[in-house]
Amino acid sequence: MNNDLDQILKKYKAGKREDLIPLLQEIQEVRGFLSEEAIVRAGNFLGLSTTKIYGLATFYDRFRFVPAGKIKISVCNGTSCFLNGSQPVINKVKEEIGVAPGQTTRDGNFSYDIVSCMGGCQNGPLINVNGEFYTHVKAEQLPDLIKKLKYIIEND
Repeated sequence: MNNDLDQILKKYKAGKREDLIPLLQEIQEVRGFLSEEAIVRAGNFLGLSTTKIYGLATFYDRFRFVPAGKIKISVCNGTSCFLNGSQPVINKVKEEIGVAPGQTTRDGNFSYDIVSCMGGCQNGPLINVNGEFYTHVKAEQLPDLIKKLKYIIEND
């Protein structure tokens, strides 16, 4: 696992602080999240404190600090989706999988995030499950969908 981090750091110039966001984005793309080790190593490499890096990374909602689940659910909460009922969908996802946005279930099977816009405003509310989009989603559809996803995990 350290080898992938070494390979990423080699692409950047030590001490070049303006590379922080692209560096963190690449680490997350490769590893799926920003671990404590990755933040410490990035800080040492760029000459920044881990407090500054963590502060910046928590400002942006795209950075994760725990691994995503096998099933990654994103719920759009952009203006159009919100007006079409995304909040009940968000509430139902939270109820069904039992974790808050940005978290992963203890078994590592599910994680979910709330995103600003998925670009399908005329089809909202939208959710994305591991790259597959569902349109015009209603909260009452989620228990069946989550059940199907659990079945897929159990029989995989």
